[in-house]
Amino acid sequence: MTNEQLVDTLGIELWRIPIVIVSAIAIYLVFLLLVRIFGARVLSGLTGFDIVVGVMLGAVAGRVVIGHPPTLAAGVIGLVTLLCCEAAFGLIRNNIRLHRAINAQPTVVLAHGRPQPDLMRKTHITNDEITSCVRRAGISNLRQVRCVVLEPSGALSVLDYNDTLDPDILHEVLGADRVLAGEIVEP
Repeated sequence: MTNEQLVDTLGIELWRIPIVIVSAIAIYLVFLLLVRIFGARVLSGLTGFDIVVGVMLGAVAGRVVIGHPPTLAAGVIGLVTLLCCEAAFGLIRNNIRLHRAINAQPTVVLAHGRPQPDLMRKTHITNDEITSCVRRAGISNLRQVRCVVLEPSGALSVLDYNDTLDPDILHEVLGADRVLAGEIVEP
């Protein structure tokens, strides 16, 4: 089989296959680093602007991985490589030290109805995002909120005073001491 026939059959030159694989691994690692630096909120897609940024990130990453000219084979190789990277990092996440290095730690951004400015700055969370998630939780007064936690996924969790707080819920949450030490019973 000639090189032209092989390219016609596979849809990609053989020399491009390792380039696609290396590009996919590199873009995956860069993306992990950027999410670690800028926080998981980058991926949460709260606003139309956030969704546009997410689509743009995907488009840039896809173009880098697939290369020029884009081919079906390059796309399949890129996707398989990205999924293999995700599977490998899934196994790594079981290692506690590496898990902490790769994933953001859940963080209290509001405790007992009061914003936590230092933790909000660290996690790039705004007051508007906090009040929006409190409203979505059906709570009309910040004094009814025991805490808001920014999860590693970028989602915001709201805990109110309706139930007794099990301290294990806040295990390994940055700023948990601000919620547990200053326990306020009345809403």
